[in-house]
Amino acid sequence: MTDETLGKLVAAGPSGGRISVASLLGTQSITLHELYERSGRVAHWLLEQGVRPGDRIGILAANSLEWVLLDLAALRLKVQTAGLEPGKFVPGVGLMRRYGIRLLFTDRSTETAESTDHLDPGESGGIVPMSEVAACSSGRDAGELSPLPPVTWAPKDVTTVKFTSGSTGEPKGLGATAGSIDSSLLAVQEIFEHGPGDDLFVFLPLSLLQQRYWVYSALLYGHDVTVSTYEAAFAALRRVRPTVVMGVPAFYETAKRQIEARVRRTGDSGGTGADVLRQEARAVFGERIRYLWTGSAPAAPAVLRFFTEAGLPIYEGYGLNETCIVTKNHPAAHREGSVGRVLRGKEVLIDEHGVVSVRSDHPVNDHYMYAKPGDSERVFGPDGTVRTGDLGHLDEDGFLFIRGRADDVIVLDNGKKVVVRPIEERMKADPAIAECVLFCPGQTDLVAVVSPASPDIDPKAVAACLDATNAAVTADERISRAVVADPPFSIENGLLTSQYKPKRQQILDAYRQAVHNPEEGIHAR
Repeated sequence: MTDETLGKLVAAGPSGGRISVASLLGTQSITLHELYERSGRVAHWLLEQGVRPGDRIGILAANSLEWVLLDLAALRLKVQTAGLEPGKFVPGVGLMRRYGIRLLFTDRSTETAESTDHLDPGESGGIVPMSEVAACSSGRDAGELSPLPPVTWAPKDVTTVKFTSGSTGEPKGLGATAGSIDSSLLAVQEIFEHGPGDDLFVFLPLSLLQQRYWVYSALLYGHDVTVSTYEAAFAALRRVRPTVVMGVPAFYETAKRQIEARVRRTGDSGGTGADVLRQEARAVFGERIRYLWTGSAPAAPAVLRFFTEAGLPIYEGYGLNETCIVTKNHPAAHREGSVGRVLRGKEVLIDEHGVVSVRSDHPVNDHYMYAKPGDSERVFGPDGTVRTGDLGHLDEDGFLFIRGRADDVIVLDNGKKVVVRPIEERMKADPAIAECVLFCPGQTDLVAVVSPASPDIDPKAVAACLDATNAAVTADERISRAVVADPPFSIENGLLTSQYKPKRQQILDAYRQAVHNPEEGIHAR
């Protein structure tokens, strides 16, 4: 890594700050200096287990302090990590062999896993419980340990293997280069200037590399960071009192419903409507919020406006696994409806069909790992330029607007093309609807599969939402009927990704009969 960013972290440690790990039971907090010291103990322990520079370790576990320690220890040894999302992967020999993992760390049950005795000598050191990381990180005093061997990460060196969402087929691997991480950290710091006094709140899985960025940022720039799980996020927010929350749109939609429920219970007793809204928003998020960050999936305009009116500025950005962050709204440059201006080190290209491509000074990579023939060529150009598959345009001031996915354009039998995302967003703006995915059986009419905001959804509310949406769109964009998902889309039932994006093909597979049966669902008037 360059001397500008993570190279400093590996060589010299943090400049200040604390890391907290929140759970439903409480919050554990240590200084970043102690985190760095404990990661050194873990690094020495890894060396004792035979792990060497160039090896790869796998981490299949929920967010925890041990997750962070392993990741930092690997960086300090020039060892790659493979972040494996719980629920998507199962610990065992097959997993280790597929991804070239020498040691697999997990908090999952391994009772049914195939014994690592089946591995050839040198293939792996086995499956290791995360509890062993806690033990080795708090053992010997730092003075008893010899200095770790110096390492240098070059810009094109791969630090970690991240995986696609796996919405179809086996997840593909993507090796993230040190240069791409450095570039993203510098660009974000340039516009948000995180520093002492800030506490960045992170709750999505650490297997997603972008969540680990905020730990690296804390170590580099001296601010605090809090790592939680999604389940503990709302319980921890007010207790931790962060200044910045990193969340996906689905999280903010849930928070919006919580705040609205609190406002209804409070009524007018707390002052004016605007005052009550701001009061209850701070009750959910704490009173120190500087801004909210969202990305990874499209955010509904109504949700963004809600938080701005609630006194919690929220800034949407744009990026992919294959590109890192590309654009971001921020206090000095914000335009409603856009995903922000292009960051330093990135270039956005729009082809004649409106499809967005991204060129980077330091590409994440120029190919997938563990992918089918042709997968890489469909996405990456020879220089690492990424064809995103998103439709968009740049305005005269350089703000990027995304209209939807090129693959999600429906062609009707009359030849008309319908971009489904704006219609889906109109449906989702209704408080009764958490998610909406449109299909077009027979190329004749649009059918929505909607995931309700609550299990006891009123069919009349869905019908009213259909009518309101249809009144605002053209004749070709009208939705003929809506199928209500039961149960609602979730990560557990395989209909949402780990970043809470709907998996279109899986949703169609689950509701194919209802989508294709014209008698099924709630019909528009």
